Amino acid sequence: MVMGATHAVSGAVAGLLAAQALPPDWGGPTSTAEMLTFAGVCAGAALLPDLDTNQSTVARSFGPLSAVLARGVARVSLGYYGITRGRKDPRRHGGHRTLTHTALFAIAVSVGVSAAVIRFGRPAIIATLFLTLGLALRGLAGDWAAKHGWIAVTTVAAALAAVTWQFYPDEVGSRALGAAVGLGCLMHCLGDAITREGVPFLAPLTPWRGRRWQEWRLPSWLAIRAGGRFERVVLGPALTIAAVALAVWTVDGVPAAVVGAIDQYR
Repeated sequence: MVMGATHAVSGAVAGLLAAQALPPDWGGPTSTAEMLTFAGVCAGAALLPDLDTNQSTVARSFGPLSAVLARGVARVSLGYYGITRGRKDPRRHGGHRTLTHTALFAIAVSVGVSAAVIRFGRPAIIATLFLTLGLALRGLAGDWAAKHGWIAVTTVAAALAAVTWQFYPDEVGSRALGAAVGLGCLMHCLGDAITREGVPFLAPLTPWRGRRWQEWRLPSWLAIRAGGRFERVVLGPALTIAAVALAVWTVDGVPAAVVGAIDQYR
């Protein structure tokens, strides 16, 4: 799989871009703090699909709780694969890269978050922010998180959720948080799709020659090795630079100042 940090920073980039484009009526952020929070939610959600294995970053994020949850999701995913697999799909002994790595999962999580916010309001908003911002912290600040442990990650995530929930009134939160979580899951699948292993993005909706769980991947000469040199030396740093640049661009007054400087230079 693509490394957790790469997933998280790709989610942050997507979140920062979407924050600029999403209309306020659809939950689009209207301030720098809201944009950065939206991007943080997207970054954390970009780790969610790997909750189907206890070897992932997300499984280690909240200590025993996330480890137990990962084992449960892995079993559900394996069971779902067994029920939906075609006659020529191979038997599997683990649920990784099955249910949670599909478009259906991204859509279901997005709709589920929106429905939970509409139904439960503030508690659902705080819970979503706690989970996703905690995962973002674990992915984007991996060295810090590894050094201080899951208790520190949990504590900081709780503090961030307590501060940022005010940016999302119920009606706006149902749209914004649902969109950010769904986008993060999609970015995860995109990241895995560029690796040699691929991802069953449209499974089990595309039966073909006795199979329902075909892997979507790039041609072999374009695909990257997960955790390999290209990811560590090129892809990861490039995404990080893009994320930092976009984060700076969201700060109030920066776009106008840049445009003014360009006009003066001309």
